[in-house]
Amino acid sequence: MSRDSSRETRGAGGDGDGDHDGRGAVHHALAAAVSALTAEVAGLHEDRARRRLLDLATGVLVDQLRVTPAEAADHLLELAVSTGLSAGDLAADILNAAAKSLVAEVPAEARRIRRATAAVLATDTAGEAAVTLLDGGLRRIGVRTLYLWRRTGTDCLALAGQAGAGPQEARHWQWVPPDTPLHRVLWEGAAWWGVDDWLPGGSGTRAVLPLRRHGHVVGVALCVWDTAQEPDERIRRTAELLCEPCGALLGDAETPAGPAAEAALLEPASGPAVLLGAGARVEYANPAARTVLGAVRSPVGRSAAEVFPYAWSSIAPALDRIEPQRLGRVGGLDDVRVLPLGRGRAAVLWEAAALRSEALTRVLGRLERVGSFEEDLLTGAVRWSRETYTLFGLDPDAPPVPLTRLGGRLHPEDVPLLEVLLAALVEGRRGDRALVRVVRADGGVRHVRIAAEPLLSGAALTGLAGVYQDVSAQHRTEIALSAAQEDATARARFVLQLQRAIVPEAPSAAEPAGGLDLAVRYRPASQDYLVGGDWYDVLVLPDGRVLVAVGDVAGHGIDAATSMVVLRNALRGLAVTGAAPGRLMGWLNEVTLGTRGGPTATAVCAVYDPVAGSLRWAVAGHPPVLLLREGRARILEAPQNLLLGAVPGPVYEEAELGLLPGDTLLLYTDGFVERRHMSMDRSLAALRRAAQRVGAGPVEVMADALLTAVTGDTDDDTSLVVVRVPRTGAAPGAAAGPAPGAGR
Repeated sequence: MSRDSSRETRGAGGDGDGDHDGRGAVHHALAAAVSALTAEVAGLHEDRARRRLLDLATGVLVDQLRVTPAEAADHLLELAVSTGLSAGDLAADILNAAAKSLVAEVPAEARRIRRATAAVLATDTAGEAAVTLLDGGLRRIGVRTLYLWRRTGTDCLALAGQAGAGPQEARHWQWVPPDTPLHRVLWEGAAWWGVDDWLPGGSGTRAVLPLRRHGHVVGVALCVWDTAQEPDERIRRTAELLCEPCGALLGDAETPAGPAAEAALLEPASGPAVLLGAGARVEYANPAARTVLGAVRSPVGRSAAEVFPYAWSSIAPALDRIEPQRLGRVGGLDDVRVLPLGRGRAAVLWEAAALRSEALTRVLGRLERVGSFEEDLLTGAVRWSRETYTLFGLDPDAPPVPLTRLGGRLHPEDVPLLEVLLAALVEGRRGDRALVRVVRADGGVRHVRIAAEPLLSGAALTGLAGVYQDVSAQHRTEIALSAAQEDATARARFVLQLQRAIVPEAPSAAEPAGGLDLAVRYRPASQDYLVGGDWYDVLVLPDGRVLVAVGDVAGHGIDAATSMVVLRNALRGLAVTGAAPGRLMGWLNEVTLGTRGGPTATAVCAVYDPVAGSLRWAVAGHPPVLLLREGRARILEAPQNLLLGAVPGPVYEEAELGLLPGDTLLLYTDGFVERRHMSMDRSLAALRRAAQRVGAGPVEVMADALLTAVTGDTDDDTSLVVVRVPRTGAAPGAAAGPAPGAGR
């Protein structure tokens, strides 16, 4: 029997060897077929790019020679034969000549650039265009990575294509909200070159280039170099030419809203104010500004340098700041303030400088709460306007009070302010101003601004001139604003306390949820009252499964915290339906779109089934889940879906993983790992190493150790959830794999 068994075994073994040889031959044939098809596709792409180049050159000849397309094509071939050039080289030369600007000094380089742009126009998608550009031209000038973003109707940037970036890095930059360094190029339409660690790709030189279609900026391209060396003019010109045709693949963008809202706010302002748009041109001037700028005919549409010739050198640097700037007196303008509004726009507000003349006195007489004065120090004569008497509550027949004797009519605490003003006028021979409290004869108190100038004859002081302005109403407004600011601070503190109450720092984990060991941590933003939008939740569902979710609402402040509360509570309510994570994410996206303020958010939603020992999860633009199994950590791949609140109706696909006893999962927000000078791929690699070093100790100890070992430096708040399948009583799961489709 053993001999028979042995014989049968050898026979089976021989058949197995034959099967193995047969399978090897099939695999070899399949590999050869794939290689041949790949080469054929590449050839088709090259032929398509060549035809595109010839078609473009033919079109130029049709326009220049006024002939039919067929005649132009024949003429092109005849020229190629007569010059000894290939049809492609000649077509590139024709297109470069038609550009009416130098493409490159060396003809061969100019032809290479033109072929690359034609290859881009021959592609069907921005993703294909990015790969074609990087491989066909940008690598030759040192570019390592290329990103192409499409402008959305809300001025967000959606990644349309990339080449050279890692998968995690590309996912991280899939969606860019407004007001970033990329958006300055989007709004101003001018290329930017330099080093900015906020942008992806490390610490090398970056070029952010506007992409146009039909004259409108529809997106931006980002080229990344490995080194911080400044590219020369040839490299700059080559990069701009190569990226130029990408705009044709991005489609049309919606036109941004105009300045109507800001103009409506500036219209009623009592002081002069103008609105500056792209290129620092005046988009709007309020009535007070049009009066003051009477010497400038039609200020709207003119450059700010024309409207403010003496003050522009001081105003221009303030336009690049993020915070409002108070410049004081510059170029004949008093109390100049510059308020940046985003998108390269700003509001400029100021007060008109006082001038001494009869005409000015009459003009001041037409204004409310403003009176003028003049003093002749040689004769002792003092003249007040009628409005000045009204302001001080004096009879018009009473003698006017000289500035030097005004202290008797001021609040005692404000007399030193008057003395400082007099010292500037008399000793310093310079104009100045002061804000004082005037005590009227009827007992009322008015807040009055005094603006005065010395009158000189050569070096001799002969008089004083100026105005009194009743700013009591403005003072009350400032007090109200101050109270409002204090109220806002109190509200911010309240929201921070509310956030900590809703997302507790260390909830009790005495009873494992659904058979899981859990530890959660929340670390607020580094600034005391910079309220963030991070949230997490752990919920045992009616059927015994466990929901674990982590989310992050974009931005900070009361709006972000309010949106966080809405989304967290909405997910809690939706989860009791028993729907899968993908379906829950779809519903939560609709909730986000309907939330006041139009927030966006990222999230990961996971459901653990303790009976099957499996985990299903869906990701919406959020950092990936990390698995620690038997001492080794790895990032779990899952379908990358759009963030919440971006567009209506997206499908959120899921992934599924069988969990084993002792498996540990980390769910977290980007503030936990994100660092300014490190790519997201490197940040995730650092997290993986840290998780392996910390090891699978008790979950509470592990959470504290990770919070110490892994620290982001973006000043953002942080949420961390550590989930473990206990080694006792846990059912082993099946192998991991992607789940088909979205949640059911």
